[in-house]
Amino acid sequence: MTPSPPTPGRRPTIDDVAAEAGVSRGTVSRALNGNHWVSPDAQRAVEAAVKKTGYRVNAYARGLRRRRAGSVAFLLGEDLDQMFADPNFATLMRGASESLAASGMSMVLLLAGSAEEQARALEFIGTGQIDGVMFVSWHHDLSVLADLNRAGVPTIFCGTPDAGTSVTGYVTADDLDGSVQMVKHLLSRGRTRIAMIAPPRDAVGGNLRLQGYLQALGEGADESLVVHGDYSRESGRVAMLELLAAHPEIDGVFAANDLMAAGAIEAAHSLGRVVPDDISIGGFDDSAAALSVEPAVTTMRQPFARITNEMTRLLLQQINGEPPAHMTLRTELVVRGST
Repeated sequence: MTPSPPTPGRRPTIDDVAAEAGVSRGTVSRALNGNHWVSPDAQRAVEAAVKKTGYRVNAYARGLRRRRAGSVAFLLGEDLDQMFADPNFATLMRGASESLAASGMSMVLLLAGSAEEQARALEFIGTGQIDGVMFVSWHHDLSVLADLNRAGVPTIFCGTPDAGTSVTGYVTADDLDGSVQMVKHLLSRGRTRIAMIAPPRDAVGGNLRLQGYLQALGEGADESLVVHGDYSRESGRVAMLELLAAHPEIDGVFAANDLMAAGAIEAAHSLGRVVPDDISIGGFDDSAAALSVEPAVTTMRQPFARITNEMTRLLLQQINGEPPAHMTLRTELVVRGST
């Protein structure tokens, strides 16, 4: 029997969601609160029913009952310019916002690209107006985690933090394995002198992509062929010019993200190098930047939608009193014209 839609003018209730999803009222409640005793199929059915019925959790009333704020901070360790320049951030923010909304939670964006912004963000978090924190693109030391842990604020990282992982949840793409796959792909194209445009040295978890590059090359790795960028397109361009000036024999480059790969392709073209005939260039992420240059960038696809869904689910579990959890998701090689 097809569930009847809510009467026009009446606010949808949790019972309407249960009827639409074909599950019990209790299952709906557990699904909306991130409880792990809900099957993936039931969770998807409830989320679809929420969207179809237009149901909205009364976050204020729920917060009074549970003494919660009903919101989560999306703490981005970048400044405003970088936030707009890198398409990954928009993808992650949109995914996190949608996942949280499906659970009746709001998302608060906090920028922490400078020490001053970081201090203001942490001061706001300390007011108790948020229930948990999502760390994204963090370039700072992790001492802040000790403060948040002492205050009982649930936290989760996008990516792998280098320390404190036993008390901090995270969801990450498999940066190490993805980087190994990319370098092996370049080797399969007959490339013998492969350089890397690596992540910033202070990027939390960024060293795994560099480790993957070194691991794939083994004894043939030459660390003089590694130049660090800052994830921006311009840093990829500058790094490529530096690499080719010092090592004109380079015939392959692995850039740690698509923006730097796009910049590297532009630099190679400016020097008369043909991509991929003279030099193959690979990136990482499978972001919109990979398609913004000609030839399009061969890259490692991160499952961004699943990353944000799992970050939300695991953070809500922490908010409900469960211990932090860690999840690593596989990446996928996407071959395009740059290799």
